[in-house]
Amino acid sequence: MSSEIAAIKEEVRLLREEFSQLRDRHLMVDKKYSETLESLKLLTQHSADAAKRACRAAEMAADSATRSAEVARLSLASHVVIAAERAAEAAAAAAQAAVEAAAAASAACAAAAEAAARQAEEVALQAAAEAAQATRRATQAASEAVKMATLAAESIQIARGEQSK
Repeated sequence: MSSEIAAIKEEVRLLREEFSQLRDRHLMVDKKYSETLESLKLLTQHSADAAKRACRAAEMAADSATRSAEVARLSLASHVVIAAERAAEAAAAAAQAAVEAAAAASAACAAAAEAAARQAEEVALQAAAEAAQATRRATQAASEAVKMATLAAESIQIARGEQSK
């Protein structure tokens, strides 16, 4: 009987040890999960911020393209074709910058959406929605910049035609 009690005690000791190891592993996994979740939250916030900044860059580029197109138009009125050409080139460059910024906003939005999908938390979902909104605005700004660059280029073509007459 005493050997049976010793065997039971040994089994209980082994079970306690195994339970302790399981608890330690669970705490370690829980800690890593919390760290990963925090990291994803930061990634989502940074992605949303990047999308907003890219949106602002696209809006600024669109504004630059609009102003360059206006300079091109005004230069044509005083027959300064070379200045108008440079303004049209600036408008085209601004349009390209707006397109690149829109692409950056899109990439940041995708990263935020991916993080949101993995976290499924309200903060991440909100950040992803903000990034998507910023991407929409950046795309609109890029489209406007391209329109302005096209108008500037058309103005140059008209000026060249008038100059050759």
